[in-house]
Amino acid sequence: MNKRQVGALVLTASLIAGLSACAPAEEPAAELGGDLLVWDTGILGRTLENGDPDLENSFIDKMAVAFEEANPGTNIEVVQQGGDITSAAAQFQAASIAGDGPDIRIQYAGGPTLSFGDFFTDLDELIDADVLDKLAGVNVNREGYSPDGRLLGMPYGAGNLFTVFQNHAVLEEAGLDPANPPTTWEEMLANGQQVVDNTDKNGFWVANLEGYVGAWMISALVGGQLGESVFTQMYAGDIPVDDPAMVAAYEAFAEWGASGLTNPDAGQVSNGESTAGFVNGSSAYYLVGSWENNNMLDAFGEDGVSSFFIPTLEGSEFPNIGAGGPEIALSITEYSENKELAAAFLTFLAQAENQDVFVELYQTQGSNHVDGDPSKIESPLLRQQFEQLALATDGVTFAFDSVMPQATIDLFYRVNAGVFTGSITPEDAVAQLKASYESEIANQ
Repeated sequence: MNKRQVGALVLTASLIAGLSACAPAEEPAAELGGDLLVWDTGILGRTLENGDPDLENSFIDKMAVAFEEANPGTNIEVVQQGGDITSAAAQFQAASIAGDGPDIRIQYAGGPTLSFGDFFTDLDELIDADVLDKLAGVNVNREGYSPDGRLLGMPYGAGNLFTVFQNHAVLEEAGLDPANPPTTWEEMLANGQQVVDNTDKNGFWVANLEGYVGAWMISALVGGQLGESVFTQMYAGDIPVDDPAMVAAYEAFAEWGASGLTNPDAGQVSNGESTAGFVNGSSAYYLVGSWENNNMLDAFGEDGVSSFFIPTLEGSEFPNIGAGGPEIALSITEYSENKELAAAFLTFLAQAENQDVFVELYQTQGSNHVDGDPSKIESPLLRQQFEQLALATDGVTFAFDSVMPQATIDLFYRVNAGVFTGSITPEDAVAQLKASYESEIANQ
């Protein structure tokens, strides 16, 4: 086994034995020799503070070791690109133009995958149809979101959901009942005002320097107005990017930024500091996603925190809706010199029992395999979110930044940051997004 770029891997014999049992026995080891380079954008891997892989918690590193053990002569090097979405995308694009990027890239599904379609190979030609047919969400990674488009990435996991976490102690101090969460955006802001009026706490903790909080909120509010498929319809040109629903959502976002209900430095706080700012107990609500489930439970305990989907604007046509959806895609690069080995590794990852390891390890989303084991969902927050998902009769909006071309997504984050602080008007933000979308689509 090779040494990874981020450090030598050492696993116990019991772990290797347990994971190797998941390996497909029918694959002859001799046919799978070779090297693979995997770039992960912090999605399936975890690292320690010194940059070494967190071997107790890093799924992709565990799977790499298991695959290597089952297939002697195979070496998989896992490299973490870093957490910033825009810089990671630029780094991958530059490496791919030069033809010296990875064999496999792990990135966000939808637009962030389709935007690099020139660099990714069609997985339909490499992975058996019976493997792909057992995975939900495949079409979000098809070229043009078309059922017969090239498959540019294999979806992984059931996806994340955009949520509002609530600090029970702060709400109760303000005279609010956490068991009765708000059902509209306006009601939630009124609750935030009650927190500010009756306590020394903030209504909301926000870390919007990069504009990510805006991405979650805008997607939820527009989905509530126009339905779960709004952004794929925008991508197809069936709904204009400057639809009044987009302006209305940005107006609500701007009003929130100017409301005085958030931490005063909300526009300057980085996403990397977001969790710490909420768990210190200074705020009632925290808009983020189910990927924070474990941090919330560690900080507050099962009885101190709960979550609900980001509520929609009053009068929305689709009030019973969530936002989020398929999050992870694994792609094989067109310039990879070992595509068959890369396809074998993706096939290995796709096995139901290996997805179950992913679910059990991270507890932030379920499996998207038809044979996934629901008992692996142990987190009370994730169970709660799946129960809420069953009540979301209007569906789940596949987010704007999960659909659009990468350049438009990067702009989306920037205008979100500006609208929140008041430096960009809602109308200008929407106009900029429309112009970017039209430019990117025209160049495809």
